[in-house]
Amino acid sequence: MIRFDNVHYHYRNRPVINGLSLELTERRIGIVGSNGSGKSTLSRLLNGLLSPTEGCITVDELDTRTQARQVRRRVGLVFQNPDSQIVLPTVAEDLAFGLRHQKVPKARIDELIDEVLTRHDLHAFRDTPIHHLSGGQKQLVALSGVLVMSPQWLVLDEPTTLLDLRNRRRITEVIDQLEQRAIVVSHDLELMQHMERVIVLDQGKVAIDAPPNIALPFYTEQMT
Repeated sequence: MIRFDNVHYHYRNRPVINGLSLELTERRIGIVGSNGSGKSTLSRLLNGLLSPTEGCITVDELDTRTQARQVRRRVGLVFQNPDSQIVLPTVAEDLAFGLRHQKVPKARIDELIDEVLTRHDLHAFRDTPIHHLSGGQKQLVALSGVLVMSPQWLVLDEPTTLLDLRNRRRITEVIDQLEQRAIVVSHDLELMQHMERVIVLDQGKVAIDAPPNIALPFYTEQMT
């Protein structure tokens, strides 16, 4: 379980998250809200990249403020733009980066890379330079780079925003099939229909927390 206990976050003395108290347990959770509502800040608080100004966040009883390294091993974060996440020139090299950092044996690294690439129909691109890939393929590589680390939770920040319709649907299918619990931050209301629970943020607070058939009409009405 991920728990927020009266969490506040200020950026340059400006409140971004205002007193959030949540328990996140479902397999698929969506976070929506207008620009500036605190969505992206929330995604970084979830895996310890940011620490709350006030309050406490725990991931499976690990405190994100004092146990950030352990939290990041449990919570993988996939950024909106894969170019911000992919750091090495070829697919296999990039996927091996985190595993080498954890001193995983080379033979096991190769096994894990082969497994995740096969699962997402990317094995043919194993040694392909990243700059030769399409936007959808890059997003899958970024996701694979997180999955190969075997996190228990995934946080995906706007995973379909930069993609065309065909690749948006492909990423949606991949998210549906993930073994891990996933928290998806997105403006993509079609993707949000696949969630079990949708939390609508407004000025850093929860405006509504409900199944998508209730939360999304509320959000749509709020935006008009």
